[in-house]
Amino acid sequence: MRRWAPTAGVLALCLLAGCAQSVDPIERLGKKAAQRVGPHGSASAGRPAYRRWGLAGPLPSAPRPPARPAAPHAAGPGLAPVVDRVRTTDRVVFLTYDDGAERDPRFIDLVRELRLPVSMFLTDSVVGPGYGHFARLKAVGASIQNHTLDHAALRGLPYAGQRAEICGQQDKLRSRFGVRPHLFRPPYGTYDTTTLRAATDCAVTAVVLWRASMDGERLTFAKGESRLRPGDIVSVASGESAARSPRERTVRLLREIQGAGLTVGRLEDYL
Repeated sequence: MRRWAPTAGVLALCLLAGCAQSVDPIERLGKKAAQRVGPHGSASAGRPAYRRWGLAGPLPSAPRPPARPAAPHAAGPGLAPVVDRVRTTDRVVFLTYDDGAERDPRFIDLVRELRLPVSMFLTDSVVGPGYGHFARLKAVGASIQNHTLDHAALRGLPYAGQRAEICGQQDKLRSRFGVRPHLFRPPYGTYDTTTLRAATDCAVTAVVLWRASMDGERLTFAKGESRLRPGDIVSVASGESAARSPRERTVRLLREIQGAGLTVGRLEDYL
């Protein structure tokens, strides 16, 4: 029987059509995905990150922080100041999150894609084995700060106990992340002069409370006007409501921030 042999012309056509080299379908999918996803993990030009997260437009970049931020008023001689908002005319607000109970991987995506400068106040006994999640958040721009070892209500406790709670978490976070925090939030927002003395002795430069909080469907305000103002520190609740995750609450909050003509600043640049 006579065997068929391809001519030189057929071979040339085969090479042009890609017959001599097959393409792995997985590799092809990977290339398509790479084309859809832009730098920093954001969506391509056809679907920018802000649309992916349901925002009407991109968040404006925060202004360059002041070289010398306005120093908050100290609570007493030699004591760390207590702040619930920053004295600034910059049209920024600051997003803070407590405890570390919820560890939604998509929250990391949100922070990375929108480049949100969020501040995470962590409690060791709540975070438990989840420090890896917060290491990933730190890697995409989040700041890690102190919220005590065991989430104890500090007001009324003796100095030694309060110092152990604050300094103990300072040491824990330094060993985990290589950076010693300089901001501290007391659990439940309660404190006394002993708290401020212990915090100061643990190298805390400011005790951070909040003027506004996002607990569920809407913002609530601890004092003053019931609207967002430049310099407001906002606490975004974690875990109190199964209906809304911190990621969903953050997206709702970002819409309100945009509606007020504000953007998100980095708290650590102002304190």
